[in-house]
Amino acid sequence: MINIRKIAKLDKLTLFIMFCLVAMGTIAIYGATMDTHLEGLHISNLYLFGAFFIPMLVLSLLDYTILIGKLSYLFYGIGIGMLVLVKVTGENINGAVRWLAIGHFQLQPSELVKIFTILLIAHLLGKRAGEKLRLFQDLLPICIIFMIPIILIMQQPDLGTSLVFVGVLLSMLWIGNIRSLYMILFISMMIITIGSILWLYYANFELLSKIVEPHQISRIQSFLDPTSDPDKSWHVKNAMYAIGSGGLTGSEGSLVGRGFVPYAYSDSIFVVIGEKYGFIGSSLLLLLYFLLVYRMVHIVMESRELAGSYLVIGLIGMLVFQIIVNIGMHIGLVPLTGISLPFISYGGSSLLSNMIAMGLVLSVNIHKDEIY
Repeated sequence: MINIRKIAKLDKLTLFIMFCLVAMGTIAIYGATMDTHLEGLHISNLYLFGAFFIPMLVLSLLDYTILIGKLSYLFYGIGIGMLVLVKVTGENINGAVRWLAIGHFQLQPSELVKIFTILLIAHLLGKRAGEKLRLFQDLLPICIIFMIPIILIMQQPDLGTSLVFVGVLLSMLWIGNIRSLYMILFISMMIITIGSILWLYYANFELLSKIVEPHQISRIQSFLDPTSDPDKSWHVKNAMYAIGSGGLTGSEGSLVGRGFVPYAYSDSIFVVIGEKYGFIGSSLLLLLYFLLVYRMVHIVMESRELAGSYLVIGLIGMLVFQIIVNIGMHIGLVPLTGISLPFISYGGSSLLSNMIAMGLVLSVNIHKDEIY
């Protein structure tokens, strides 16, 4: 089960990169909340990291194959049960019902369900032993497994987290040896969906308004035509101004400090780094992410067990998608949506899921030489 002596085999480089990211996030949270009613949130971030570090360490020493086997069905079922429970007894915060109150802690089950889904899909892909995925026996069940949480999360509503599932699905199917024709069909369906939204926006806005939620329409509109309603696009415009004002080495952070960028301590924390620490700070953040992903890919290549490789690939897809979308939405490349920046944004559920992900990655690395 858990062998304490394996602690010597922990991947020190991955841990160091994670520590650097959390430290950078804590500094950014301090910069976003100082002289506000949220001052001191950076201390809470350190407390959360300390609290989650022990279970992450225990998870890294636990043989991941125990979790990626039949237990993955149980975890997935628990995750879906929590999403259903959110619909019944969830906490309504800012018009969205996404959280379960556990004492003083607000748990967002969708963050954990991402991990549980990846565990189950890694198990199913591992059973194929690298063979081509079959349409009805493999692809259809995998898509259904992904669609159930996506539908439940969309109802919260939480488009951002739902999109993360899509990114994870595509990454795991591609590495899982899907036929090129099927992948082309998947991508074509996504392109058609996006194209249809764009066409309806310009050709039949009234019909689009009946299909898409009002807040989602607002974000699409502010992305495609920022000048149409300055009040709806001010978040993104202020974010871009703030990042631009940071220059090479950063500025005093006037836009963030005066509250022109909402949720600067959580979803919009990249704006804080861009404004206060400039191009150098933003580049350092991207370098740390690159090194983390590079190390995870290295672990995939060294793993002698396919299910472990699929597991880490799914976690890479989850992290990379969140990084690209979170940064992209604050520089005008993608529509604004609610996605946290891994290890940087403040949020207990987000940090918990990311540290669980790192625990699983470290476990795959520790047990990479074992043959099952």
